[in-house]
Amino acid sequence: MVIESNFLTILYDKKIVKKEYQTFVSHTELDSSFDMLISIGGDGTILRAATLVRDSGVPILGINAGRLGFLATVQKENIAEFMQFIIDKKYTLSRRTLLDLKCAPNNDAIQDINFAMNEISVSRKDTTSMITIETYLNNEFLNSYWADGLIIATPTGSTGYSMSCGGPILTPEVSSFVITPIAPHNLNARPLVVPDETEIRLKVSGREAHYLVSLDSRITSVKNETILTIKKTSFQINMVEIPEETFLKTLRTKLFWGEDRRRN
Repeated sequence: MVIESNFLTILYDKKIVKKEYQTFVSHTELDSSFDMLISIGGDGTILRAATLVRDSGVPILGINAGRLGFLATVQKENIAEFMQFIIDKKYTLSRRTLLDLKCAPNNDAIQDINFAMNEISVSRKDTTSMITIETYLNNEFLNSYWADGLIIATPTGSTGYSMSCGGPILTPEVSSFVITPIAPHNLNARPLVVPDETEIRLKVSGREAHYLVSLDSRITSVKNETILTIKKTSFQINMVEIPEETFLKTLRTKLFWGEDRRRN
């Protein structure tokens, strides 16, 4: 067993473990020789795990120690039971599509980790004024969104920020992306589902000189008029799916679907 260095330090400090373990620090130390990466935390921890796994193909198993947890589906109180599924190899892999981002001109903060598992979003910075997002699909003009921002979400990310802004939920195997405006001023602008082979190009302008670009939880400032090109990455992330903890069960559990929660 190999443990991420910072996490092992926390375990030592809390006296949860005492013996020595082999550690790793960065994605360069992970390759296909590893059977699995176990992520203990919430969905944010899994998104960070994806930046470590990258294109290595190492599957990620999410153990939910957070709150909602659409990605981290194994509950911490059930670890022993579900780890037996792993030992017996009674699990499947759910292949998750990611988004790739290119900036013109280049942005140094985005060069190393230029992909997102959930969503890429643009939003206003240092202002209450909306921004204008010119949007092109495969070089054809789609719309100029006047809004607080715009979200480009994967099927995995469709249950996150995009859903909270009124976007549809996609099952993980759907070959599509969702374009969801954030508080649009042009009220007829609605979320749009496009094939994941689509190249999406954005140009943002506004009253301030910069706006924000986020790749999952990583945020950087970008100059107005920068061209953002978003498309599907050449690799996918493998999420471990336990037989009794499927995506549909997670939807029913987390969103209380099929339950009558009215008071008697």
